[in-house]
Amino acid sequence: MGTVSLAGRALLLGLISTAVAFGQPAALKWYKGNLHTHTLNSDGDSSPLEVATWYRENGYHFLVLSDHNYLTEVADLNRVLGAREKFLLIPGEEISDSFDRKPIHVNATDLREELRPAGGRSLVETISRNVEAIKAKGALPAVNHPNFNWAMTSKDLLEVPGMTHFEIYNGHPDVHNHGGGGAESLEEMWDVLLTAGRRIYGFAVDDAHHFKRFGRNLANPGRGWVMVRAASLDTASIVKALREGNFYASTGVELNDIQVTESELRIEIKPVRNFKFTTYFIGAGGTVLERSFDLKPVYRFKGNERYVRARVESSGGDTAWVQPVFLPVRP
Repeated sequence: MGTVSLAGRALLLGLISTAVAFGQPAALKWYKGNLHTHTLNSDGDSSPLEVATWYRENGYHFLVLSDHNYLTEVADLNRVLGAREKFLLIPGEEISDSFDRKPIHVNATDLREELRPAGGRSLVETISRNVEAIKAKGALPAVNHPNFNWAMTSKDLLEVPGMTHFEIYNGHPDVHNHGGGGAESLEEMWDVLLTAGRRIYGFAVDDAHHFKRFGRNLANPGRGWVMVRAASLDTASIVKALREGNFYASTGVELNDIQVTESELRIEIKPVRNFKFTTYFIGAGGTVLERSFDLKPVYRFKGNERYVRARVESSGGDTAWVQPVFLPVRP
């Protein structure tokens, strides 16, 4: 079968639903962005101008300054650094709450009015109340670093019905992306949620705090980002693509293309010198459905997967995560 145009997506309802756009028109472009970073307005070490300048000068197209419980104004920064199809700041805030000494942090992307933590009578209620408060303001909520201080489990997150996005990679050195000691990794949490039928999309972010000193044990920029496919570099287009899952997350692996048809998921990996790549196509329960060493790996749907996502690993140590394609289970 051929690729499916965006205009024809509605015809596929009930047949196949995907987080990745179907047969993208050539007009859509890739934009690199970071959704989680800090300035002197909370616990970062640099001013908003210094932070935004770092991202612009290092090849990013958009940035969210997500200070803790503080909505950093970006209008003036956009007047100084913003440029059509080159760089954009999107307003945001990291709503930072807690329950029983467990940190509950939820990012709000495209937030126009500062929010205070909503609180709650339990861990799950506190997460849920903050997610819903963000949605009520028209912003996009994402649950941050679930393993920070081992605050949340997949069981907790399953009880947050309004959650549609969370971090599967965070560049801060203290967030335990890979789990350990019996605690789930963030990818394992993702598969638990997806296997339960939740439509959850995964972000990779910096959570940068340190721009003046660099080191392994510091929260530096440039460690995790999203590549969004959108019509143009404006807030509405970027946020729409994020909501629809039309992006991939990365720590360094670049993809030239992602295409989904009624019968297959295709990925095109950007070659890097003599690096080698391994693509894992992953389904329900975190099962590896297939493995490929090609630069253009393809997974052909068999009809019983429920969802298929992909992880692309580089021999250099970097990773890209392709958002899940959701499929009905055929009888």
